[in-house]
Parts: sequence; C-alpha cells; structure tokens
Amino acid sequence: MEKIKEVENYVHFHGAPAKGKILMVASSPSVSKQTGWPIGFWAAELTHPLRVFQEAGYDVELVSTEGGKLEMDGYSNPKDASGYSSHDVISLGYLEKPEFNQMLANTKKLMDVKHNDYAAIFLVGGQGPMYTFRGNKELEKLFVSFYEAAKPAAAVCHSTTLLLEAKKSNGELLVKGKTWTGFADAEEEFADKAVGMKIQPYRIEEEARKMTGTTFKVAPPFSSYAIADGNLITGQQQNSGAAAAELVVELLGK
Repeated sequence: MEKIKEVENYVHFHGAPAKGKILMVASSPSVSKQTGWPIGFWAAELTHPLRVFQEAGYDVELVSTEGGKLEMDGYSNPKDASGYSSHDVISLGYLEKPEFNQMLANTKKLMDVKHNDYAAIFLVGGQGPMYTFRGNKELEKLFVSFYEAAKPAAAVCHSTTLLLEAKKSNGELLVKGKTWTGFADAEEEFADKAVGMKIQPYRIEEEARKMTGTTFKVAPPFSSYAIADGNLITGQQQNSGAAAAELVVELLGK
C-alpha cells in the first residue's frame, strides 16, 4: 500500500490572522567617509528575509536609526545601471509593490519601539550600518532587550558590526561564549578589488578575531551561511538573509 505523505504549508494567505510581528531595523541614509558614496541598506538583506517572514505568516515593521525615508545602497538596487544586482528578482518584485515603497518612505525611529510589541528583531545590513550601527547605544540596548527576553535576535552582513560592542545588562559582551558570523575579510577583499579602493573603514572579521571568549566563523565567500547559537542568529552576507530569517521562523515555531 502506498504511504501517504501529508505536507502542511505555513503561508500567510490574505485574510489569515498573523502569528505575530517581527521588527526589522535598517540604517538611515548616510555618506561613506571612505568612498564619499551615499549609503544605506542592502536591498536583498531586507527583501529576502521579509519574504520569508511574510510567507511564514508574520507581520513586519521596519524602523531605522533616524526615522524617515530610507535609501538602498546603489549596487543593491536591481534597477541600478551597474547591473550588479539585476539578478535579484525578489527585490525587483518588492519594488513594484506600493506598500513596500511606502514602508521605505516613512519609518519610525528605533527609539520609538519596545521589544514587548514584537516576537523577534532582525537587523538589515548594508554599508550604512558600519557608520550608523556600531557604537549606537540605543540600538545595542534594543537588540539586547530582545536577546535577554529570550526572543530571536538576528543580524546579517555588516549589521553584525553591532555585536563588536553590544553588552548584556550584566556588562558582558553579548557574543561572549557565542559562535557567530558576519561579512568576511575575503568578501571585503573581493569588493575592494572590484571597485579599486578600500570601501569600509574597518573589517568586521578582523575586529571580531581580536576579541577573546567568542568564536567568529565564516563560510566560503558569498555562500549562504547563517548560525543560530541559542537565540542569537547571524548571517554572513547578502546571500544569507533568507537563511537567517528561516532560523528566526524556526525558533519562533518552537
């Protein structure tokens, strides 16, 4: 007799009640002191996790470091003349949605939200976080509040710069005793060579490896790689956003 396999798909259909709300945090627009470029968030690191969260049945609220209108890094825009991200059909699809553009047009400031209202936090990467996330005490406090409430606390790519300094309420680094990832030195090297200059003011992997009592791991350059160590979730770069989001959904489902 043929064995019957049943598959239940958890897709957020129109009209279905949401399972909860996930907070995503992106960098407000800034200017790189290294390159002089306008910088912000990396499109795929917002849209790919957003798709995972919405399909799993969660509502998402996007906030930013300063509030107001957000801008994506030029190379991450699938419509950019460079063609660098022209393959990113997920971002391209979201850019056709009026509600997504409205989401980018008017964000709350991160100081105006509290962890009690959300099931998880997810930090969006890009070039902006290297300037707007590191040393941002308000964001550190918000991220740690999720972590200490045993809620999924996730960061991908350059947003993991926050973890170089974020401390728990007992004064210890959040990453003490943890295994985590972020944008790799080899990936920085590739990006620098591609544009012919040093893009970032410092390198996350290089800084992380100076720290004691924590383990920083990377996979081959630009592969999808995400780590869950307890309720701390990290993704290596722009190709890891969906994988990190799936780990968040998995934790929420437990």
